[in-house]
Amino acid sequence: MVSFSAEQLESGRKLFASDWRFLTAAGSYAALPPMQGIEIAFAGRSNVGKSSLINALTGRNSLARTSHTPGRTQELIFFAGDRLVLVDMPGYGYAATAKSKVKAWTDLIHVFLRGRQNLARVYLLIDARHGLKPTDDAVLDTLDEAAVSYQVVLTKADRVKAAELTSRVAETQAALGKRPAAYPDVLVTSARSGTGIPELRGAIARLLAERA
Repeated sequence: MVSFSAEQLESGRKLFASDWRFLTAAGSYAALPPMQGIEIAFAGRSNVGKSSLINALTGRNSLARTSHTPGRTQELIFFAGDRLVLVDMPGYGYAATAKSKVKAWTDLIHVFLRGRQNLARVYLLIDARHGLKPTDDAVLDTLDEAAVSYQVVLTKADRVKAAELTSRVAETQAALGKRPAAYPDVLVTSARSGTGIPELRGAIARLLAERA
């Protein structure tokens, strides 16, 4: 597991203690807001917990809309803080949605990842119960091809036994070792229990400090 100093954790707490607000929603490349400041994005399969994680990070129960229905987020949703913009991306890999709509979402994700110069990092959320799946490969390939730095965050860790979680982290790190744009450390979180949320905040604060 990744460790952080008390100073890094405090920097993360201060970063996310700012006044977060909805900025805009973009359903097409033309609708994307101007590139200003530093952005980080949260990607992952449908129902992996992106909106819940954003709410946990910001300490806001309803900043990002959550739903138990996979495929609910159909646009790129932007949230602005004092020093950072968060992007909640449409989930991918949900087969029950019309194929034309899935393709439109997927195309938007890939175009965004390739063309957003102020995108500092993508946090790829993976359900800790299931690990990396073939449906993740297309996004991983796009990130590698575009040389966009990304880091895997395992979600819903409270639903996995400790030994299985340790194994899941190890197998995920092994898979990422073959990926040129992947950040090597895997973060473990649970939006429901709060596990790993201070550490993820600290990781993001450290990223911002490196880009200062």
